[in-house]
Amino acid sequence: MSVQSAAADVDVDLRQLFASLARNWLRIVLVTLVVTGLAFAFAWLATPQYKAVAKLEIGPRESVFTRPAGTSNDDKPATDGEAVATEVQIISSPDILKKVAADLNLEKLPEFDEALKMSALSRALVLVGLKSDPFDIPPEERVLNAMHDKLNVYGVEKSRVIAVEFSSRDPKLAAQVADAIAQAYLASKGNAKKESNTAATGFLGPEITDLQNRVKEAEAKVAAYRAQSDLLMGGNNSVLATQQLSELSTELSRVRANRAAAEATADSVRKALQSGGTLDSVPEVLSSELIQRLLERQVELRANIADLSTTLLDNHPRIRALKSQLADLDGQIRNEGQKILKGLATQAQTAKAREDQLVAEVNTLKAASARAGEQQVELDALQRDANAQRQQLESYMASYREAASRADRNYLPVDARLLSKVQVPTEPYFPKIGPITGAAAAASLLLMTIGTLLKELFSGRAMRPAAGARFEPIEQVAMPVARTELTVAERGDDDSDDSVAQDRIGQGAAFGAPAAGSAEAEAPEPRRSRLGEIDVEKAAEKLIASGAARVIFVSPEGDEAAATAVLVAREVSDAGLRVLLLDLTASGAASRPMLDSGLFPGITNLLASEAQFSDVIHADLYSDAHVIPVGTADPVRAMRAADRLPIIMQSLTTAYDLVVVECGPADAQGISRLVGDGTEVFLSMLEADDQVTQAAVKLIENGYPDVTLVTPVGQEPGNPLPGRRSAA
Repeated sequence: MSVQSAAADVDVDLRQLFASLARNWLRIVLVTLVVTGLAFAFAWLATPQYKAVAKLEIGPRESVFTRPAGTSNDDKPATDGEAVATEVQIISSPDILKKVAADLNLEKLPEFDEALKMSALSRALVLVGLKSDPFDIPPEERVLNAMHDKLNVYGVEKSRVIAVEFSSRDPKLAAQVADAIAQAYLASKGNAKKESNTAATGFLGPEITDLQNRVKEAEAKVAAYRAQSDLLMGGNNSVLATQQLSELSTELSRVRANRAAAEATADSVRKALQSGGTLDSVPEVLSSELIQRLLERQVELRANIADLSTTLLDNHPRIRALKSQLADLDGQIRNEGQKILKGLATQAQTAKAREDQLVAEVNTLKAASARAGEQQVELDALQRDANAQRQQLESYMASYREAASRADRNYLPVDARLLSKVQVPTEPYFPKIGPITGAAAAASLLLMTIGTLLKELFSGRAMRPAAGARFEPIEQVAMPVARTELTVAERGDDDSDDSVAQDRIGQGAAFGAPAAGSAEAEAPEPRRSRLGEIDVEKAAEKLIASGAARVIFVSPEGDEAAATAVLVAREVSDAGLRVLLLDLTASGAASRPMLDSGLFPGITNLLASEAQFSDVIHADLYSDAHVIPVGTADPVRAMRAADRLPIIMQSLTTAYDLVVVECGPADAQGISRLVGDGTEVFLSMLEADDQVTQAAVKLIENGYPDVTLVTPVGQEPGNPLPGRRSAA
């Protein structure tokens, strides 16, 4: 359970805090010097380590002159971060490290095989089981582990460069190993390409032979099917039947056009002859030379008749002769028109016969073309299969020639290169005496300073009252000497029931010896009270011995008697139990001396749902006990939720060993909500007067026969915790 400290009214005294550094300067300086000296000795005696770096550029190395035909540099994938990370893993792979270790005979060097030269300390650690025995690991694995510890391969940020770092005691060996790893990586990439190229040629050779046979078979099937189906090819790469059908269709259209023209011309001539009209408007008639001559002669005769009519009469023999000739010409023209009409009719009949012949041929070719189309579909399928296999064969043959030529000339460019030759390091990278010593001095000085400040802060010596904080003065609770002159005779006026109640108090509440007064030496020895009260220490012992979970304090004498609950709570807390005091007094008389203030949220805030448990539980300034004060909420509003008190009490008894409840001058009904399993009821008493006696009698009569009277008289304030102020 988190606890809100009441130290919210204090501030950190920075002057006092940093003054602790001046008080402890000698210890800080000594520790800093010791740590700095140890760091210097370690750096001075440590074996120097040298680091060599080899850098590799990852990227395509294919020349533009040797690139396969039909490809470009854009066809290769870009080297991204994932590709660089993959190459990093390849460089640090065991295969490459094993090859380098074998080439440089690293297994014979003690730096890489601890088993070759073990120190006495290492042997002792192996014997006692604090270190694994290197002989349990195979020599090859020991060398690889050592190489992994000394190797660092990483990709340079925002580049395609990989750095290969190797550290060793020998600078020349570091450079040799780094360069050997880079060369082994390049050789492995070349071998991988050679293996890939060999595998490609090994695959393509038999595949090309098989494809050649399949291409021959496919093309033979095409030729055989074409011959079997009589699919002769005409112009425009089409089947002959289809081409003939197209030509006959064109001829049929022309014949139909001629027939229609002849029929139309014959019809127009026939109409002209039947109507007795002239034939001058018929083009076919005008195209006849004989009719043209007759028409010319007709025009000439008409002109002569017109000329003679001016001088001669119509019955003149000459005019009559000319008219007779004109009539003969008209008859000849009409006869020629009849001949032309017969010719046109014959021409139309011939065209109709030719049309019928072409239609029959077209129908025949249609059936043949349909059959040829179906056969052409099958032929095209065979042809496509043959073409696809031929294209695949040509592609394989081109790839095979490319791979074979590269293998014959041993030209297999690796997609990586060594940027620069590895340089032998001249200065060790470890240890750096200056930086190590300086870092140790700075770190030890900082840690000692922080530790000193925290120690001063937690001790409480660096705390001071906050500005504007108001602390109410602590009222000294008077601890009068218990009155011993009270006798039964003096209370003769009381009825018999009170006497019986007093006897029950004495029987049920007596626990241990009565509290002794704090009178002067010359004062008479006090007599034991008939009420049987016990002091604070005895009350604490009773609660601890009985294992009570909660104790209810009733203070009939008011706020001054509430100090008893505070003293008992602190006494039990000092015994090591987790104790919480719940102040249910109206004035906060129990919690105010524990917090030096009455402005903290408390039980009223919790009942009014204005705060949570973590907000209302505070630490006692003068002991390890915790306290829930009255609070700052409206008491009337809080009492409306008084039914929640049993639930709150159950939660508190679960979290604490003992819950002390100060109820003030409450009666038996008032404390009924607070009583539960493992509950003790105590009655606070300063003086054994009638008020206390009546309160005790009423508690006994209302179901609390084991009520215990507790008095703080004679209790001396205990020593406060270190760093805390005294309570009184």
